[in-house]
Amino acid sequence: MAPRAVISWSSGKDSAYALHEVRRAGSYDIVGALTTITSEYDRVSMHGTREALLDRQMDALGLPCHKIYIPAPCPNEVYERQMLAAMQQLIRDGVEHVIFGDLYLQDVRDYRETRLAQVGMRAVFPLWQRPTRPLAEEMIAAGMRATLTSVDPRAVPASFAGRTYDTTLLADLPETADPCGENGEFHTVVTAGPMFAHDIAVTTGDVVDRDGFVFADVVLAHD
Repeated sequence: MAPRAVISWSSGKDSAYALHEVRRAGSYDIVGALTTITSEYDRVSMHGTREALLDRQMDALGLPCHKIYIPAPCPNEVYERQMLAAMQQLIRDGVEHVIFGDLYLQDVRDYRETRLAQVGMRAVFPLWQRPTRPLAEEMIAAGMRATLTSVDPRAVPASFAGRTYDTTLLADLPETADPCGENGEFHTVVTAGPMFAHDIAVTTGDVVDRDGFVFADVVLAHD
């Protein structure tokens, strides 16, 4: 029997593709998703994805979502306390592994592995050290559709917020920007792809500046 695992779900392309790869390999029994939500905004932390859209993603994935609510701003000790409680519950449910979409930031990987090891769990990184330009092209060719929900205007033009993550966008990226945005250049929300049972219809609403970043509001099409 495959070990039970959850996907650390950011709502974006990397976690989505990591889930797809793990499901294709069949090496883990994915029993849920784990997502951090900023309580004041009812949005996925960092990505700015509305909770209603997150719920629609879960429906398309066929997975329950374990939501961790944090304040804004969130002191590190609060974040770690909330995460510890979530991990302890997952352990009680028989979950042994957490799947991550990280690509190459070693300090991030070390942090995740250390924290999980403290509670007897293991981190899994199915996309680790894959060259990001070919990986980005593979995601797009596989039918993934994603929208840039936030951008760091110090790294990419502010006008990229709300754009579709496609080959045209890859061609337009500054040479200094990672094609997968691994250094925080941008974040995405996924609305179609091989990991979903059905596509999610969305529209792009307001674009706003907040805390030095530019956010595009991606909403369900019927809202």
